[in-house]
Amino acid sequence: MAGPLALVLGVFLVAPVVMICVVSFWGATEWSIYPAFQFDNYAFLLGSEVTYRVFFNTLKYAAITWVFTLLIGFTVAYFLAFHVRSLTWQIALFLLCTIPFWTSNIIRMISWIPFLGRNGLANSTLISWGVIDEPLDWLLFSDFSVILAFVHLYTLFMVVPVFNTMMRIDRSLIEAATDAGASGWQTLWHVIIPLTRPGIMIGTIFVVALVMGDFITVRFMSGSQSANVGRMIQNDIALLQYPSASATAVILLITVLMLIGILLRLVDIRREL
Repeated sequence: MAGPLALVLGVFLVAPVVMICVVSFWGATEWSIYPAFQFDNYAFLLGSEVTYRVFFNTLKYAAITWVFTLLIGFTVAYFLAFHVRSLTWQIALFLLCTIPFWTSNIIRMISWIPFLGRNGLANSTLISWGVIDEPLDWLLFSDFSVILAFVHLYTLFMVVPVFNTMMRIDRSLIEAATDAGASGWQTLWHVIIPLTRPGIMIGTIFVVALVMGDFITVRFMSGSQSANVGRMIQNDIALLQYPSASATAVILLITVLMLIGILLRLVDIRREL
């Protein structure tokens, strides 16, 4: 029974990854690509200071986005799971959270540009309130706008697993903590958060993997003034440098798998679920 699924995974997941790994060892000139087995692409990438700066920038985006998506996602999930008593209202409010995700990621991302622009709604409002005297340039085409777009795009990927895990928590455990004299914060820290760790880890894996592989958000929201690994790969593909792009993709894949491996060492998701 597992045969058809294994075949689908083999054809559409394993085979492309293997092909990318193979091409990463090929050679390329300005006008051709030739099959070979050489480490020139990896030597160039690992020997370039630009590569390390771009990877650091990518990890920075992932870390900051993770912090904000966790804070927002945990708060929303906690409110839906423990403060909304009616199942009907829980479903309704959860679906309300998903409404923005019914549209394209690019549309939702680009919608921030007129809001954050120099003459946009944010600057106009702040000036009219007397908070600032002149428009803020760092609101758009900066790291701030990139991270804001990432948080907007990927918060739901944190809300869903955390909310699902919270709904599985036995309410009698919370009542027992209250009867034992635990305050609300103590119950949250010692009971709810430990029991929610699997959901947090699943959401973390989603958010980190999506942010590290994203390239279009960084391109639009930074005004092409910043870069991440996805942008490096896109630029190589645009220049038809497929071996270099493949080598970068392999290094990115290894980095993401290492991060996921560390996360899975912290929490045994299968056992706790």
